[in-house]
Amino acid sequence: MNNDKKTLESCLKQLRLAGIRNYYQELTQVAEKETMPYKEYLLELFVRECEVRYNNRIARFLRESKLPLEKNFDNFNLKRLPPKLQHQVKALMDGSFVERTENVLAFGNPGSGKTHLLCALGLELVYKNRRVLYTTCSLLVQKLLVAKRELELEKTLKKLAHFDVTIIDDFGYVQQQREEMEVLFTFMNHRYEQASIMITSNLPFSKWETIFKDPMITAAAIDRLVHHSVILEMNIPSYRMQEAKKGKND
Repeated sequence: MNNDKKTLESCLKQLRLAGIRNYYQELTQVAEKETMPYKEYLLELFVRECEVRYNNRIARFLRESKLPLEKNFDNFNLKRLPPKLQHQVKALMDGSFVERTENVLAFGNPGSGKTHLLCALGLELVYKNRRVLYTTCSLLVQKLLVAKRELELEKTLKKLAHFDVTIIDDFGYVQQQREEMEVLFTFMNHRYEQASIMITSNLPFSKWETIFKDPMITAAAIDRLVHHSVILEMNIPSYRMQEAKKGKND
């Protein structure tokens, strides 16, 4: 009996069936006690294996996403948004826009909740088995610049291409130099119609020439982003200002 157990343990380890390996003894006792049918017993084991793999995968995706976990829909007040915007957000939550390689562009004043909203959407995507990366625009640009100087830009772009969605926060905050503008455009061009980009920005398209400097590059960047996109106009009162006023009134 011990030899059978060792052989089974060895097989489960080789096949990397950790969920079954950690659960089969407990389930076997229940099955023997309740005379559980073989089919039901096997189903229960494989369901557990799938659950363990899902949980491990989501935990890994969350770590690599760099998403701030506190920015989720549990503490985001959707009712603050106008009805049209609420409808757009609810439509995005199912994640189907990723399959269509659509972009999501959130524009609005500081404090309107753009970052919180896109991060919350990013978390929803992770739980739907999507690989998401959150980064600020400045951090992304610096990473690409380093890669370019080390002659590894193509390698870095391929690594970033593994993510289904890249969330770029504070797009336009940093005044780009020509070299910075070039790597940012290269990244956007590399993802065009291949994977989704989600962007927050305080700057409307009419002011994006301050980011890319060159009118032709600006037009090309906007064209690639808007071609397949959902635009969220978040011109609503600042959440932080409202909370500050509420605190004073209290």
